[in-house]
Amino acid sequence: MNKLNNVQTIHLGDELLMGLRLNTHLEYLGEKFAGFGIDIKRSFVIRDQLEEINKSLEIAWEEADLIIVTGGLGPTEDDKTRDAVADFLDLKLVYVEAIEQMIRERFRLGGYVFSDNNLRQCYALEGAEVLENPHGTAPGQWVEKEGKLVILLPGPPRELNPMFEEKVIPQLIEKGWMEGHIPHIQLRTVGIGESKLETSIQPLLKANPEVQVAYCAHASSVDVRFAVNDPAHKEILKKVSFEAEKIFGEDFVGYGNVELAEWLLKALIDEGSTLSVAESCTGGLIASELTEIPGASKAFMGGMITYSDESKIRGLGVSEKLIEDHGVVSDQVAKAMAKGVAENFSTTYGLSTTGYAGPDGGTEKDPVGTVYIGFHSPKETVVKKVNLRGDRKAVRERAVVQALDLVRRNIRKYDNKDKTGSD
Repeated sequence: MNKLNNVQTIHLGDELLMGLRLNTHLEYLGEKFAGFGIDIKRSFVIRDQLEEINKSLEIAWEEADLIIVTGGLGPTEDDKTRDAVADFLDLKLVYVEAIEQMIRERFRLGGYVFSDNNLRQCYALEGAEVLENPHGTAPGQWVEKEGKLVILLPGPPRELNPMFEEKVIPQLIEKGWMEGHIPHIQLRTVGIGESKLETSIQPLLKANPEVQVAYCAHASSVDVRFAVNDPAHKEILKKVSFEAEKIFGEDFVGYGNVELAEWLLKALIDEGSTLSVAESCTGGLIASELTEIPGASKAFMGGMITYSDESKIRGLGVSEKLIEDHGVVSDQVAKAMAKGVAENFSTTYGLSTTGYAGPDGGTEKDPVGTVYIGFHSPKETVVKKVNLRGDRKAVRERAVVQALDLVRRNIRKYDNKDKTGSD
């Protein structure tokens, strides 16, 4: 069996092209294949139309060893993947009674009424291996023909992701299509741009040519992925990663896909500290981010959404005169909010946000996108002013990252001072 040299993906869904839903499949599959040293060479995003599927398959078939088709496996008339792929590969669609039994059982357990259109999902390509879907009703399919491989996966990520990891990856390795993971280490950074980050580690990479590097920039963070093709170079990989961590300094968050909220909660729990938040422009997004992490209640005590001036005055004890003198979006109010919420919840630390998320508001001094982030600790109360770009949604989301990162940096600072015996 030939190893995978060319992987291509076809993603079905009018909603993807209309911007109603993000194409997270490509991001997910690209990351998974990269872990095995395989790059996706081409990706198609197309409508749920037979001719569109056929055109994409024709192009991919000329080049690819593996074609992955996502979506279009459901029970409705616009789910055309099975028919299109069967027609292209000149294979019959065969009714599989075991699929019907599985679907009926899922409906029974969920208390739903089984409708006849679900029977469309019971057809598989002739000679295909059916990939069980424990998280939905549409099974996947694995088809080999003429030395090539076509895999059909359901559209919802909650179904596609576990199917790919539990059914597809093990078989690709077992059947010799690809080998195990190549040695790699990923570092996550926050607060440093991609170009500056790359420049900072150029001497390190030049001294270690065995190590390959890739960068992935997110809205407010940058991931650096080091890899080596030869397992014998694992120690060099570890050394380079450790040296890069030292170069990044405070901008280094952690290894892998560690989230800021996850890092922060672990640090708080480890030092026996607690945190509360007072949110104005972020409207509860910080609290939501923290409570996404299991066990958050060990360190996160709660928060307040103080959106109006009155709520800041009554709920947090912010002085009315302070707001009149400096404005509700100001360094002084951010400080008072952070201190007030820490006192209200009796927490070690208090965090606050107040700003202009847009599209309206702002001043000449503080235009739309300006956010003041307050952080209160037993030692001091500090404020960071940031000017964030983007629409209202982007400003709010980036403010969350900036706020969590402010806490992270201060906790690290205090921790380092304690270790060195500094005041």
